[in-house]
Amino acid sequence: MNLGTAGALRPGLTGTHVVGTVVQHDFDGRLLAMLTGESYGAPLTLPDGGDVVLATGDTFISDEVARARLAEQAALVDMEGYALAHVAAVTGVPLRLVKHVSDEAGEGAARTWRESVAGCARVLADWAAANVPYRS
Repeated sequence: MNLGTAGALRPGLTGTHVVGTVVQHDFDGRLLAMLTGESYGAPLTLPDGGDVVLATGDTFISDEVARARLAEQAALVDMEGYALAHVAAVTGVPLRLVKHVSDEAGEGAARTWRESVAGCARVLADWAAANVPYRS
């Protein structure tokens, strides 16, 4: 299970979400396919996930142009979800991605994330306590 923060790509999206599909947004899979003949970076569906689509990339989204472009394909954005989902799929390990909205992935997102990350951690800890069975 991965508990983490995500930026909202759509106005008014708040709260905690279980991700159903994750896409890689800043990876040029077409170029690699041309060079190697193999495809990488296809959308991944997570078993027992919700209907929320998460876009993952190495870029912290903090401008309106990037946010609008990504909002066409996803509701949330983070920096690690796709990598975790890919490794889980390759190794056959079940994975659940749970993301709490920390910012609106637009102008001011870096400041908003810094101000909200501690509170997001507390919300996610409460979510885990209520939704993850404890095993001793």
